[in-house]
Amino acid sequence: MLKSRVIKKSLAMIFILGLSLWPLGCTQVNPSGEIFIGVAWPFASLDDLFAEGLELAVQEINEQGGVQGRRLSLVKADDEAELEKGLAIAQAFADNAGIQAVIGHRNSFISIPAASIYDQAGLVMLSPASTSPDLTDHGYIHVFRNIPSDQEIARQLAIYLAEQGHERMVIYYTDDSYGNGLANAFEDYARAQGITIVDRFNYYGNLKDLERLYDKWQAFGMDGIFIAKTATGGGTEFLVDAKSVGIEVPLIAGNSWDALSLTEDIENIGMTAEGLLVGSFFNPQRPDSRTQDFVEAFRREYGQPPTSYAAAGYDAVILLAEALEKSDLTHPATLAQGLRDLGSWEGVMGMHRFDGRGDDIGDLVVLKKMKDGRFEYLGH
Repeated sequence: MLKSRVIKKSLAMIFILGLSLWPLGCTQVNPSGEIFIGVAWPFASLDDLFAEGLELAVQEINEQGGVQGRRLSLVKADDEAELEKGLAIAQAFADNAGIQAVIGHRNSFISIPAASIYDQAGLVMLSPASTSPDLTDHGYIHVFRNIPSDQEIARQLAIYLAEQGHERMVIYYTDDSYGNGLANAFEDYARAQGITIVDRFNYYGNLKDLERLYDKWQAFGMDGIFIAKTATGGGTEFLVDAKSVGIEVPLIAGNSWDALSLTEDIENIGMTAEGLLVGSFFNPQRPDSRTQDFVEAFRREYGQPPTSYAAAGYDAVILLAEALEKSDLTHPATLAQGLRDLGSWEGVMGMHRFDGRGDDIGDLVVLKKMKDGRFEYLGH
């Protein structure tokens, strides 16, 4: 066992060393070569068509002449959703002068500490997945996200739920940075909309425990449950358990539920997901021509519709290419200002706009509800 761990760690270090030395002998940007963007993501375990969205964007950019007349290429590294490996990849990208920017990471628990590495190196990190408010709370000038934060998703969910007449709700959360952050944001915005949070809980032992909790919530007049957990981190089990004890009130969740491959998981959770309301960030039915051209091109290239992460990856590449077109490629640190100077920029997800913190404050939040095993998008 010890030998296995040593071999695994040695292989990982060889991989990271290879990143840090790639391209060989690279100490400064080669003005006549390709433009490289690093990508850190758990590709093997949780891709969700993200890589396909990236590749489609790169293909289109290069077909149109590249960036500043140079070909755009991606340098992909799988962080395996592991903190140690994610930070090692971040340092390798930061040490590589051939990298102009980084797209990633997926998990907030990696991207938040990695942000410090990128910012100190003057290297832009654009996350198309990390929604935790903590990502942009440190005053970093090179750290961005091109999706709405948990706070914005929670705000718009709270507004919608108040409009639907909800008054007294419960929050089920994970006791970690994601769960606490999303739960706190929803409670604050719900209160501002006149919704009372009658209980918060992060654990129940069995169905009997959940049934006792439900009896208490009924006495409080509970009319909905907000789930600040990931679908893969116990969320789907709660859907099944809630149905088992007779909980019929609406269930609401954040964008992490886009991690579900619903065509597969719906077979496991069945009708327990019926009526589930999710705050997300991509509507493939959006009538804008950019969105519909992207959906058609994606289907043509890959034979299936794009996911939210495919769209976020696609927009991340296009955003960086737009900013790089006007940036000084010999000084990657200038890219951060280039992203802010884009102003309001229309992508396949909607309108993007970065504020001084690096948050995307464009009109991006999408609400969708599960009906008959498929999400229906709400015109809100």
